[in-house]
Amino acid sequence: MQPKAIIFSLILLTSVLSFACGGVTPNTNGAANAANTADAKPPAADQNSAPTLTPVFKAYCEAMVKKDEAAIRKIYSAATIKAFEEDMKEENIKSLMKFLETDGVTGKICEVRNEVITGDKAVAEIRADAYPNGIKIEFVKEEGEWKLTNKSPAIDAVKRTDGNSAPPAATDTAPANK
Repeated sequence: MQPKAIIFSLILLTSVLSFACGGVTPNTNGAANAANTADAKPPAADQNSAPTLTPVFKAYCEAMVKKDEAAIRKIYSAATIKAFEEDMKEENIKSLMKFLETDGVTGKICEVRNEVITGDKAVAEIRADAYPNGIKIEFVKEEGEWKLTNKSPAIDAVKRTDGNSAPPAATDTAPANK
């Protein structure tokens, strides 16, 4: 082979290898970067902003701040209200707002994220003054509207592990509307 052919072959081989092994040049165009990262999976801590359940929890926070018992009764599921009323009777508490005052909602923190909807049931992580780090809460759909419950998978798991196998006082299994 001639020396020119060898040099040309080496340059060609080096070029091919550099393109094959080279990394992607970072894009400094902000708009293009935003478009590229929009397809990336968000971190596990915040998988979604709970677009379906956020209005329910925001209404709960507002009603608690305003101490609006009628609104609270519309936000909670029928089974949850029934369970609250049974507990209120045992504790001789006449007002639902008095019963729920230990929730300590001031409206400073009122967020929902990571909703997972399965038919007429859903679970989402809520953040409020009492749960600044968040806690998962169940929601149910009644008569076409999402309602808050007093059930939490995290708390229910603790109850099961402490040997308390008694079923909950109320269940949120209202018949589905057709």
